Order: sequence, then C-alpha cells, then structure tokens
Amino acid sequence: MIIQGQIVDIENKRIYKGEITIENRRIVAVEEKNHDVNHYILPGFVDAHIHIESSMLVPSEFAKLAVGHGTVATVSDPHEIANVLGVEGVEFMIDNGKKVPFKFNFGAPSCVPATSFESAGAVIDSEGIKSLMANPDIKYLAEMMNYPGVLFDDEEVMKKIAWAKHYNKPVDGHAPGLRGDDVTKYINAGISTDHECFTYDEALEKLQKGMKILIREGSAAKNFEALVDLIPAHFENMMFCSDDKHPDDLMVDHINKLCARAVAKGIDVFKVLLAACINPVRHYNLDVGLLNVGDVADCILVEDLVNFKTLQTYIDGELVFDQGVSKIESVPFELLNNFNTSRKQISDFRFDSTAKQIRVIEALEGQLITNQLIANASTSKGNLVSNIDNDILKMTVVNRYQEQKPAIAFIKNFGLKKGAIASSVGHDSHNIIAVGVSDEAICKAVNLLIENKGGICAVSDTESKVVSLPVAGIMSDKDGKTIGTQYAQLDQMAKSLGSTLHAPYMTLSFMALLVIPSLKLSDKGLFDGSNFKFTSLEF
Repeated sequence: MIIQGQIVDIENKRIYKGEITIENRRIVAVEEKNHDVNHYILPGFVDAHIHIESSMLVPSEFAKLAVGHGTVATVSDPHEIANVLGVEGVEFMIDNGKKVPFKFNFGAPSCVPATSFESAGAVIDSEGIKSLMANPDIKYLAEMMNYPGVLFDDEEVMKKIAWAKHYNKPVDGHAPGLRGDDVTKYINAGISTDHECFTYDEALEKLQKGMKILIREGSAAKNFEALVDLIPAHFENMMFCSDDKHPDDLMVDHINKLCARAVAKGIDVFKVLLAACINPVRHYNLDVGLLNVGDVADCILVEDLVNFKTLQTYIDGELVFDQGVSKIESVPFELLNNFNTSRKQISDFRFDSTAKQIRVIEALEGQLITNQLIANASTSKGNLVSNIDNDILKMTVVNRYQEQKPAIAFIKNFGLKKGAIASSVGHDSHNIIAVGVSDEAICKAVNLLIENKGGICAVSDTESKVVSLPVAGIMSDKDGKTIGTQYAQLDQMAKSLGSTLHAPYMTLSFMALLVIPSLKLSDKGLFDGSNFKFTSLEF
C-alpha cells in the first residue's frame, strides 16, 4: 500500500511531497516524490493522559470516536474503574481495548483508594502494584495523587514507586499547586510528569526542575490558555492531554483541536506537533510509529496544518477512519458493576443545625480546584436548606458500596433554580454525588441512580431524565454517538434547570475529589483539601 501527500517530518522540521510504502503493518519506504496530492501526512496524535472512563464509554467505543480526530493512541489511567472494581476493572479495560485496532496504553493506578478519607469499592496495595508492573500491558505507574505520602515518605507509597523503578517504567505525577522544596522532593522521588498545573509560574518551576508538563484541556479542567505560551521555549518537555473528556465533546474534537489553537497563536507547528505526536511516544516508550522506515504504520492524513481536520487514520497499516466514517466495529463485552445501596428517604438528606453561618464549596468554571466560602445559613424547621436566591445549594455524597448515612454540604455556582442533578461518576471513589434546590429533589435524583445501578440524571417536578451507566456505574454499554447524544440532551436539561456551568456534570464529578484543594465532600464528610483533614459544615 502506498500513501501520497505532503510528508511532515516533525523532528527534522521539514515538509516535502512524497509517498510512504506500507507492507505487513510497517513502513518500508519513505520517499520524496512529486505529485498533485496536497493533504498532509503526520504521525498520529497521542493523548498523553486520559481516563477513558470519563468519556462514559468503554475503550472499544472510545476508539471509534477518537480515530475520527486523528488520535491513534492514549496514555490511559484506569484509576476510575479500579476504584470501583480493583484489578478486575483494570483487566477489563485492557481486554476490551485489545479487541479493536487502537493503541491504549494503560498504567497501574497508584491510589486505590485515592485517600483514606472516602469509601471506595476496592484496594490496590503495593503488592497489587508489583503484580501489575510485571504485566507488559502496563506501561507506567499512573498519577501519584498522594503527594503528602511522597513528602512524608509513606512506606506503601514509596514501595509503589520502587516497583515502577524496578520494572523501568515511568511514574506519573499529580501535584496541583506544589512548589518550592516540596515539589523538589516530589520530583526527586522519581516522578516525571504533571498534568495538574493551573498557572504559568507553577508549570515553569516544574519544567526547570526536570518535570515534563502536560497541557490539560478537558471537559471541565481547562489549562490550555494558562500554559500554552510555555511551548516555544520548552516544547521538548511538553505534551497535550484531556484527562477527562465527556462523550459529546469527544464527538467534536480531541488533541487535533489543541494543535489548531496553538498554531493559531503563532507557535511553530513543528514544536506543537512534537508535543502532540512525538513526546508521549518517547517518554512512555510506546509502540506507536513516528513515520520512520521500520516503524509500525501509525499515521494520519489531515487537510491542512491550520485546522488539522482528519481525512484518514491508519493504525498498524489498517485504515480505521476514512472521510468521516470510523471503520472500527462495536464488540461485545461483559457488564461488570459494584453497586450495593438501597433507596433513600427524604429525611436522609436533612441536616439539623442552629448554626448562623456555614462553610460553602465554591465551584470554579474550568477548574478542579475549589474555594472555601463562609455564608449565612438558611434553615427551615431546624434543617439547613438550599438558598436559591444566593445560589447556595445543598449537596450530598451517598456511599454506593454499603448502607451509610448521606454526607451533606453546600455549594455555590451550580446555579440551579429548580430540581436536582446527580451522578455516580464521582471522582475518585465514584459514590453518588448530587446537587439540588430541595431535599425532595435531591432524594428523587439519588434514587433514580440507585434504581439504574449507576448513571447521570436530572430531575424536576415534572420531568426525570437519566443516562444509565451499567459498566461499573461509570460507563455505558452503548456506542459513542448514542451516549454522546443522550449526554448532550441531559446537559441541556441541567442548563434548563438553571445551571450556568459549561459542563455541569463534569464539574459535579470533581466535587468529591479530595486530592484537589481546597474544600470538597466525601461520603464521610466535608474535607479540607488544603490541610488534608475533615472540617465541619457549621462555622
């Protein structure tokens, strides 16, 4: 097979008309030849850090959408399903991904559970990491979110890192806001990347100290604008990632969009493509071709080097996307889950209090971090209730693995004027998380998810809409376009109830993520992420 076009030699900063000859999955010749074909041939795009589960799709269905944007590979942390199902969940992701022509590169989840301050469905200790690291399908130790454990030389944490080093596999970082001597110690422990930087100065310090920085642009957390200007000087140590991308967004674009945005800012296209195509392959030692003779034939044809619209995608020499049509077929798979809680009563969401003031989580658009606010309490018959006028709404996290009283907090910036929204995608432990204008609405939303053994939903006095997620309570058994369309409709309903957030469900899913400061809610209570300890709702 011969592919013609303008060949983009990224590492030698050269573009020339030529053709690539492919035999038995590999590139056997790359030749300069004159022709009338004007599209461009590139190595495929690589998402350098993503949780496939956040697309609400199993890997095989994720692949069907991703190839349409020129993505040929991902560096994937199966942390989400691992917190629900443990090693069995990781094995499910690997096995399902192998059923389609796409290059999923899974890591060993380093933090299952993420903290001791929440209830998860499984535990992966250092012995579990040892076993996973010995597996050739595991490419790296996934994000070490327990940075306090690294700083204080926690024995289990250090054993996990040691096993990654033993098998000569990279260790991914996760250290939002960590600076100075603390980040130096974190890096010296052997941690090589970070995708959590939310300021230019933070990322610059980490780059100067030897880290590789991933520019994250997901459905909720968006750090592209803050970090993109680092590429011109630091392109050799930067990559692009999504981290978490919802299905409706994946239908529209992927890493290709970040390339287009970077080039539009006047950044050299070769530097941009190093970050998008080359650097992840080199850093993680991926079996992904880079357009060299002898490489496996992983490449894409794009219309131009401005918008990067994908015309064709080849993986291992196989045409997997052609002129708007994905060639990847759906495959059968088992529905694994771990959901063990019964329906709740409205009274379960009552919080008796005489407090005049309360601590409030302030959700921030496009960020995983939150602020802590102090607000006047609103009560009704001794029960703390939502204050719709001031956009201070009641929030709950419900343990889905065992019977337990729901935890209660209050949150600002969701903007709901009626009803409630809820999700069993609740990072990291994936308990049920809900926000609503009343205890009745919250209870109705929570019970809808319990009945479905997982999903996301919106409810009002007159309407209920749910997208079921029967795979571990976090992924659908449907194809990408179906779930993407259903999710978009649900997103619109949440906004019709008053939410002003760009991605209300993605933002909601991170409000129980304790390892990101400053104030979050776990199933065990309100958590001060800046000081890593529980705090009281009443101020």
